[in-house]
Amino acid sequence: MIRITTRALLIAGASLFATPAMAQETAAQSDSVVQDPQADAGAGIGDIVVTARRREESLLDVPIAVTAFTGAQLEAQGAIDITDISNVTPNVTIEVSRGTNSTLSSFIRGVGQQDPVPGFEAGVGLYLDDVYLNRPQASVLDIYDVERVEVLRGPQGTLYGRNTIGGAIKYVTRRLPDQFEVKARGTYGTYNQLDGILSLSAPVGPFRVGASVAKLTRDGFGKNINLGIDNYEKDVLAARGTIEFTSPDSRLFMRLTGDFTDDTSNARNGHRLIPGFLSGAPVLEDEYDTRAGLNSPRNDVESGGVSLTVNAELSDAFTFRSISAFRKDRSFTPIDFDALPTVDVDVPAVYRNEQTSQEFQLLYESERVNGLVGFYYLDAKAATKFDVILATTGPLIGIPLASGFGQQTAGRVTTDTWSAFADFTFDLTDQFSVSGGLRYTSDDRGSYIFKANRIGGADPEFGGTGTNFGAPITNFRGTAKFEKWTPRASVSFKPTDDVMLYASYSKGFKGGGFDPRGSANVAAIDVNRDKVFSYAEIYDFFLFEPEEVDSYEVGLKGSAANGAVTFALTGFYADYKNVQIPGSIGIDANGDGVFEGFSGVTTNAASAKFKGLELETNARFARGFAGEGSRMTLNGTLGYIDAKYDQFVGNLGTDVSNITDIQNTPTWTASATLGAVASAGDGTLNFSTTVSYRSKTQQFEYPSPYLDQEGYALWDANLVYTFGDSDRFSIGVHAKNILDKRYKTSGYQFLATSPTTGLPIINAAGNPTPSLGREGIATVFYGNPRQVFGTIGLKF
Repeated sequence: MIRITTRALLIAGASLFATPAMAQETAAQSDSVVQDPQADAGAGIGDIVVTARRREESLLDVPIAVTAFTGAQLEAQGAIDITDISNVTPNVTIEVSRGTNSTLSSFIRGVGQQDPVPGFEAGVGLYLDDVYLNRPQASVLDIYDVERVEVLRGPQGTLYGRNTIGGAIKYVTRRLPDQFEVKARGTYGTYNQLDGILSLSAPVGPFRVGASVAKLTRDGFGKNINLGIDNYEKDVLAARGTIEFTSPDSRLFMRLTGDFTDDTSNARNGHRLIPGFLSGAPVLEDEYDTRAGLNSPRNDVESGGVSLTVNAELSDAFTFRSISAFRKDRSFTPIDFDALPTVDVDVPAVYRNEQTSQEFQLLYESERVNGLVGFYYLDAKAATKFDVILATTGPLIGIPLASGFGQQTAGRVTTDTWSAFADFTFDLTDQFSVSGGLRYTSDDRGSYIFKANRIGGADPEFGGTGTNFGAPITNFRGTAKFEKWTPRASVSFKPTDDVMLYASYSKGFKGGGFDPRGSANVAAIDVNRDKVFSYAEIYDFFLFEPEEVDSYEVGLKGSAANGAVTFALTGFYADYKNVQIPGSIGIDANGDGVFEGFSGVTTNAASAKFKGLELETNARFARGFAGEGSRMTLNGTLGYIDAKYDQFVGNLGTDVSNITDIQNTPTWTASATLGAVASAGDGTLNFSTTVSYRSKTQQFEYPSPYLDQEGYALWDANLVYTFGDSDRFSIGVHAKNILDKRYKTSGYQFLATSPTTGLPIINAAGNPTPSLGREGIATVFYGNPRQVFGTIGLKF
């Protein structure tokens, strides 16, 4: 069970009592969007107000590339979880990570991270009510009780800190109303999708108290024909409670909120693209079916947290803000890489994460100068344990988990980081503004890495009876300190009240650390040539430095036709350095210049250059085409990125940038949404349809004919009817992926590859050669198939 600790409550309480008595709730309290809740499903950048710079501004006045979605828009679009915004946001990839239902992989403008093991940091920051989520587990946030979501593209290192090197995604829950309110939403659809969400809130003395509960279920898109269970099914229970207080003079606002989620869905298992080399198991016909045999431990993800936000107006010019939070999650998951009944690269795993954070901000606002200074602290602990079970005896099919040989890897990563920052905008004239900011970050990392051979199968924690044997391969403890300055600067000019031109520079970084899978029985160079690796040699071998990016951006934002047309055009160039590459390198144990073998390790092996364009447009037209209040909208997004490695050191120590590519970064992304709103009877009919496109996507740095996805398009449509002149009762029909396109989102490949081409080596029999296990692994996961579902919404 997830438990809220006394320490977290003490931090929250300290923030409360340290707050001055005179305060005020402001729109800038949450860094996000403020917009009419009755907005069209396809509404774009029209009159949206954002606080991406930690203060309230019109989106058209912010010199940052931002895409924003309100909760009303997401409901009208039938959004299921946070990954649904990926298809309508330029140069963004947000997806569920491989064999899980709740671990998030995010990439913005070519920067991200898809390895969830502690020790590797995210490249895109995810924020829940302004609280940074330090790990990707339990981060696929379902769309319920949400006020808005916004996506900030490009490095946000000054205002948001470490690990926002690609950008930031901000999920903000709904504020409580002043009056008693009950909201209910039900969904039923294909694959027996059955969702129910209930929210209640009421004034209780000087407080507003609210609670929400959601039960989200769905049968599988396919079957595990070996275990007889659903594959790609969903079973999630989530709850959230909130207490808010506003002083009688409206000068003090406090919000205490807690949430809990329990995901007991079956583990997602992949679809093999090649026959089993030893078992002869053929490729299954249905892409969502699997034969995976590992089902221990049972997949179970629990997560939860508590946060306290305090907003106080000290004077007309100064506002104080405090954000205190504690979060904890635990994930048990069985990962069957080979997706066969054979025990052949079966990996039972557990992840445990805990974090405590505190942020203070002092905001200043005047006619010509606006900005803030702040302090941020994070204390985080992340632990993992996983076994890699490789059967060596017994029959190929039906080997029990207890009989395999393999290795166990376990570790802990501690993060103790603090930063101080300031950011100000100076309006030199009504048309010309300059902005500048600077952040200093001190990042202390501690790492414990343990690796040992195992016999008898999995660890007892995973339902096995295996034990470690022999001396540990790795038993390493190390600490490292990283210090970074991340500046930001921009200039903006408004030739008219409706048009803004801007140019900006920003810097970001992603934390360094120690390879969590490192093997201490080898190191790149044995300095003493005695084949006994010293602690210093192992330390240097495991250590990798932070990534850095310098980004330059120019933009044009504006509106025309009295706001009926809005547009945002951005051009960017980024210099990406010290890119962290998990892989293998050649081992020159005696330092004679001849490789004696290879070892898996993460290195700062690459650098890259990115340049691209992004366009977002919104047009409202045909007003009154079907009576008073009717209108049509057309929204478009277009993203182009030319992302190339200019250096990539391969495992032979040579530059292989000519055969590598940026992972999860299609050259082109585009979408178009046509919407219409019209009166029908005594209510309002809201229709929208979206076509989105993504060009070829490479899953990893090296090309894979099995995992890489060619360009594809998706088509969605939504129809919502709201009764009366309010949103008290509505019904809707939503269709996702109408043409039932099969498209790959992620996968695993353990095949020997050519060091000169990066492609799998084909043997005399015409098959690829396994690099781990005996059956050969090329296993892929697919995006959701066609889904059609109806919704009913009630509010009173």
